[in-house]
Parts: sequence; structure tokens; C-alpha cells
Amino acid sequence: MTAALSIFIEQLNMIKLIKDEANHLLIEVTVSEANLENADAFKSQVIELLSTHTKSVVIDLNKVEYIDSSFLGALVAILKHAITIKKEVVLVNLKKDVKDLLLLIRLDKVFKIYDNYKEALSHL
Repeated sequence: MTAALSIFIEQLNMIKLIKDEANHLLIEVTVSEANLENADAFKSQVIELLSTHTKSVVIDLNKVEYIDSSFLGALVAILKHAITIKKEVVLVNLKKDVKDLLLLIRLDKVFKIYDNYKEALSHL
């Protein structure tokens, strides 16, 4: 990982860069409540990463206990941006309630969702 990327990531409180691989970045959402309060910042930070590194992004949501519609909208906006640059957005490690919500509103038809990072790797 480059020094500039490390500094950029450290400035972002919402996400933590876990891995910088050849074809993707693994980031972790560090908030337990993904809501209107932090949706815009999250969207901006991930879109910036996508634009800067033009790599697919695996988003680890293991710490997220609650997610609201504004944060779901941010995820969709991130995915739309990724599609325009021909990259993927993959979601991993969702808590049961969060995963159930995504299934209920059928976002599993839009996002690639895997139980863990290892499983996602086999599909990247």
C-alpha cells in the first residue's frame, strides 16, 4: 500500500482499508449504525477510492448492526459509479438483520453478497 493511500485512509473514520490487492480493495465499515448521519461521507469516501484506484471494492460490513435507507442509497450510488468504471462492489460479513433487510428489499439481486471474504475471493 502506498504512503499516500495510507494517509488518505487514516483520514477516513468510517472505513478502514484492510487489504490492497492487485484487483480489489478490501475495506471495513467501522460504524455500527449505518444511517443518514454518515451515508454521504461513506459514499464520498468509497467513490474516491474507486476513482483513485480503479479496483473493485469488497465492503466488509461485520460491524454494522443497523442500516437505514439513506445508507442503502449510498451503497447503490457506489455500485452505479463502479459499474461506470467497469468495477465491482461486493458485500461480505453481513449481520443477520442487515442481510435479511437486503434480501427483503431484493438488493441481493443487485449486489454480490457473500458470507465472508474468502468466499468472495473465489468470485472476483
